[in-house]
Amino acid sequence: MKKLITGAQVITMGPQGTLKGNILIEDGKIVRIEADLQDAQAEVIDAQGLIAIPGIVDAHSHIGGFDLAAGTQDVNEMVNNITAEVEVIDGLDPHSPSFHQALAAGITCSAIAPGSGNVIGGLVCAVKSAGQGTIESMCIKRDVALKAAMGGNPKGVYGKRNQMPMTRMGVAAVLRQYFCDVQDYMKQQEEAQGDPKKMPKKDVRLENGARVLRHQMPVKMHCTQFDMITVIELARQFGFDFTLDHAWGASDYLDEIVQAGCPVIFGPIGVAKGFGESVKVDIESVAQLNRRGVLCAIMTDGPVYQPWLIVEQAGEAVRYGTSHEDALRMLTINPAKIIGCDDRIGSLEPGKDADIALFDGMPALDPSAVVRKTMVNGEVVYEG
Repeated sequence: MKKLITGAQVITMGPQGTLKGNILIEDGKIVRIEADLQDAQAEVIDAQGLIAIPGIVDAHSHIGGFDLAAGTQDVNEMVNNITAEVEVIDGLDPHSPSFHQALAAGITCSAIAPGSGNVIGGLVCAVKSAGQGTIESMCIKRDVALKAAMGGNPKGVYGKRNQMPMTRMGVAAVLRQYFCDVQDYMKQQEEAQGDPKKMPKKDVRLENGARVLRHQMPVKMHCTQFDMITVIELARQFGFDFTLDHAWGASDYLDEIVQAGCPVIFGPIGVAKGFGESVKVDIESVAQLNRRGVLCAIMTDGPVYQPWLIVEQAGEAVRYGTSHEDALRMLTINPAKIIGCDDRIGSLEPGKDADIALFDGMPALDPSAVVRKTMVNGEVVYEG
């Protein structure tokens, strides 16, 4: 059935900019957005006085894979410092309450990654916050990136076992060796020239790395502080694309990050400053990087941090000098581009999925702004 959202201030994040208008939806897709659009056959959703933005896209999350109440997790296969063969989608619970909590915050899609216990944790996928009861029905991309982690997380797991890596230099060495092994695997494939007898036995662990070196997906790098420089050097050595995730301390390395040309997925900022990985939680770096042309997004790292904090973090970016429009881009079209799903989500445009958050109040500007309705694929899946 057709639906018509009427009376909202529509922030499209697309070519139409911001307008007071109506949004026509059919078969889960946006059909048109116009000021006086009418359709007698459409179910009307009265949004008078509300703000319509594209559904928020969380570019770094773990929801559905951790049950904080029970203390269980299914997305950290911590038996080997390299587990590039696993896929996070196989460990996600579609009935996790975290998805409903995401909808209540206006988050309609999340790039869900394996945890950061291993140096390489496995494949990241992008899923909607609602579907037909299975993760497969929620998934819009299975191979967003290959997750990797620097610093304290893998050190903390393997150092306690007196196994490598127990230091930052050990983490870097494990990554170098992995990509050297991938290069050898690719060379064997090339030299075989398609001859099945000469081809190396298929190794999913190495094959996923080969996809990275063929630029079919990036590496999603959990890293902070000077780990970011190590990542930039490793990427230069092996020629892979990457994102800097968390990126606490980025303000110390602005020139290097700009020169690297990599996207930055910043956050969360609700962590205690002063020790370890969170010694410098500098949301102001987002404003500086954004001004210099770096594609920036803001994350939740859920479920450890509450999903509604994603909008508050965008408000903090505004407080440190980011324009309001650019802060909203960091919640919508920018993360959609980073995870390779901007053909479907991230902006309100004809032909795109009807994933929409209706706010009472201006998100990232009005601290009292709340979500009144969230739509996924044209269906109202949350009302508050």
